Amino acid sequence: MTPKLREKLKAPLGLLIQGSFRYTMKKLKELIEEAPPEKLIAVGDRVSRNMISKDMPLDVVIIDNKVMRKPIKPVELGTDRTYRVTNPAGTISPEAFKAIKEAVSLEGRSKILVEGEEDLLTLVAVLSAPNGSMVVYGQPKKGIVIVQVTEDSKRRIREILEQMEDASSKH
Repeated sequence: MTPKLREKLKAPLGLLIQGSFRYTMKKLKELIEEAPPEKLIAVGDRVSRNMISKDMPLDVVIIDNKVMRKPIKPVELGTDRTYRVTNPAGTISPEAFKAIKEAVSLEGRSKILVEGEEDLLTLVAVLSAPNGSMVVYGQPKKGIVIVQVTEDSKRRIREILEQMEDASSKH
């Protein structure tokens, strides 16, 4: 991944809600109640744990049992299925892509447990989810980011993935 692309990915992919845990979860809950998403997907351990603690109707959680690269107690969540995938840092493995695509397409609740890093899997979640879905991830030291899944957000993600492919094919 190029430094330019890495910088681009640090910028929020959607609506950034800044503030305390209580404030961000309250705002998120309001948005979900105003327009219930087709699918609700959380990427990251802290945001998943926070959403579970507020009884949000999660369909898919993508976690790696780490917060800021440090191991944490696993997120407790009753699920219908658990996928275990390997996804090295800075990549999107075909295995992770397939698991997310499948999890999003099924009824019930899925957990995707990542060996490696889940950061870039937000991109896959947006691409795989049906329009009208919501993907939520944490923005370190700032708050949470909510990506509304639309044709436009999918187009922007495809452009980022193409840039990643171009960068990796040059190495």
